[in-house]
Amino acid sequence: MNDEHENTSNFLQHVGCDACGSSDANSLYDDGHLYCMACNTYTPPNTEGQEGRVQAQAVQKQTKKGVSMEDRYLQEYNRASFKAITDRHITAETCKAYGVKTDEAGSQWYPYYDTVGSITGFKIKSKNKDFRVAGNISTSLFGMQLFQQTGKFITCVEGETDALAAYQMNGSRWPHVSIPNGAQAASKSLKNNLEYLEGFENVIINFDNDEPGQAVVPKVAEIFSPNKVKILKLQQYKDACDYLKNNKQATYAQEWWNARPFLATGIVPLSGLWDSFIQRGTEEIIPFPETFGALNAMMNGGIAHGEVTVVGALTSVGKTTMVNEILYHLLRNTNKKLGCAFLEASNGEVVEGLLSIHANKNLTNVPPELRDYSKLHDSFEELCNDEKLYVLDHNGAVDADELFNKLRAMIKGQGCEVIIIDPLQAAVMSNENSVIDNFMDKTLKLVKETNASVIIISHMRKPAVKDPHDVSEYDMKGSGSINQIAFNTVLLSRDKMAEGDAAKNSTLVRLVKCRRTGNTGEAGWLLYNAETGRIERGDKPELLEANGIEEF
Repeated sequence: MNDEHENTSNFLQHVGCDACGSSDANSLYDDGHLYCMACNTYTPPNTEGQEGRVQAQAVQKQTKKGVSMEDRYLQEYNRASFKAITDRHITAETCKAYGVKTDEAGSQWYPYYDTVGSITGFKIKSKNKDFRVAGNISTSLFGMQLFQQTGKFITCVEGETDALAAYQMNGSRWPHVSIPNGAQAASKSLKNNLEYLEGFENVIINFDNDEPGQAVVPKVAEIFSPNKVKILKLQQYKDACDYLKNNKQATYAQEWWNARPFLATGIVPLSGLWDSFIQRGTEEIIPFPETFGALNAMMNGGIAHGEVTVVGALTSVGKTTMVNEILYHLLRNTNKKLGCAFLEASNGEVVEGLLSIHANKNLTNVPPELRDYSKLHDSFEELCNDEKLYVLDHNGAVDADELFNKLRAMIKGQGCEVIIIDPLQAAVMSNENSVIDNFMDKTLKLVKETNASVIIISHMRKPAVKDPHDVSEYDMKGSGSINQIAFNTVLLSRDKMAEGDAAKNSTLVRLVKCRRTGNTGEAGWLLYNAETGRIERGDKPELLEANGIEEF
């Protein structure tokens, strides 16, 4: 519904709808616009709403002439009598309590009152179930005049007959009121009477168990002060009248007592967490390459969706080579679409790294004139099969806001499920704590919003000790939030100044944080093969040298 008209115009009466054929779902407002609650068709007052404007003007003209409740409608109402609504199993006693009368033509009159107890209008339901409104009903709630502005419970339902039925099924004890103009205008109706409703200890919202009714429940509940609202979602039937018609009074009363406290969006009670427990451990896992030692075993198979994984290493340890191995593995051995932001590498370097792995030959050692570009292009086409990899073309410059817009587009637009950012420090303007904190906060929100898995490569500070493997998660270059926000933190270290080639080309892998498993410790060694440019499964350098592996 158009919000402007909902906030500024008043409901007059229900009329037929030409769009869907309903005899009473279309609502006429005093500015002439129409809104059908059955098919959600909005008819503006100044175009196709000519018929609506004529009807509205007629009602307004009638009011201006002084046709008042006392002069006309009250006379008809007074001539009517209190009768049972037999098709709904509503007793005459319940109707009398609410002042609902039935006239000789079989029309039911539902009175609305102001705050001083005077009738302001009627909703009139004909024998053929057509609705019309006499006077003004839009500023109050049906039935509120019967109950003092205080008490333990008050229940709000959608329709007048639902209020009668619910009141009757609860032993005619607790206050029950209904909104005048349907679920679409519920917020406005309840806001108009908020002071009255807030006088009760508990406000129970019992809207119809259908899409229109349930859609507005959270919006309505948030109007009230904290801990005021309980939500009654009917389990067996659409509304209270259906329970009464089917002689399910005891069932309704039990469901009414079981109404749950409203929790704002994003707050879940313990009882709502069982499914999450059942799913724990069954998440789809994305593995690291098998060469990465015991890393997958320590992480129960690898990384999961919705996790931030940080890989930290010192400068020149070989992060790019390792990232290329991870990327190639994901590209060739999983069905995941991948998004990459290589912020220190050109697009040509990205392709060269992947083709080196694919060809099992270090192309950086092959001069351009000696390369077989025809064969390499065939390999390139193989890598492009299924179009699973998307690379950020950053042209050497990108700010954090732009980066996250691009990453979100990769995830939501291209369907990427794994994102690699290499390195973090190239994505921010400085390494100040506040800047890094903001970046990591945005990363966390991105994975929670999209359920993507994000791998971040991070530089580390130069160690203060001589042992190149004496590094920790607290040596990340920038803020401590890098490790704090990470679900998994993997550290890589290499003695690049070692005398022997075995030690010089061996990288220690350590898992220092895994929120899912709690496992930490050494995961194994990686061995760099300079000829192929590949990462192989390694071992402790002294063992490699003892076995005669010294040169590569």
